[in-house]
Amino acid sequence: MNTPPRSAYDTAHGMTYFPRMLDKIRLHAKGVLPADYHANLGKGADSWCCGFLRVNYEDLKARTFEGGSDEEILQWCFAQGRSLDQGDLFIWNLFAKKLGWNDPASDHLRRFKRKSGLAEREDIVTMFDYFEADEGRENGPPPFAVAQAAEEKSAEPQRA
Repeated sequence: MNTPPRSAYDTAHGMTYFPRMLDKIRLHAKGVLPADYHANLGKGADSWCCGFLRVNYEDLKARTFEGGSDEEILQWCFAQGRSLDQGDLFIWNLFAKKLGWNDPASDHLRRFKRKSGLAEREDIVTMFDYFEADEGRENGPPPFAVAQAAEEKSAEPQRA
């Protein structure tokens, strides 16, 4: 039985996407990660996440195979690469949650949506939105476009 990885919105020590990447490594090792994920292991967001942490993906994969919680493996990343403070986490999380929205990943997002039969879904504007929809977690966090609109509205000056 194939098992999709957990949500990209899941966090370890406040860092989005990292648990998903570890989940893909673990599921692939067990032989239950769906085949359409295999070609991108260690690439795209996995590569950007490892680059942000300053760790090699193959080294991270080997460390994941040793076992431990997501938080323990992230602490290993901090020791091997660099530690992240709250400012770093803020920057990473904003980048990751907006991935695919008017950036170099936009073409990939459009291709994935077409392949999955989701091309007409205008509410899917980021890779995180796509993961949630494609993997059947439609009731997850709101799509970026909805969240961004709400954020912008709350930031508008109020009239007296």
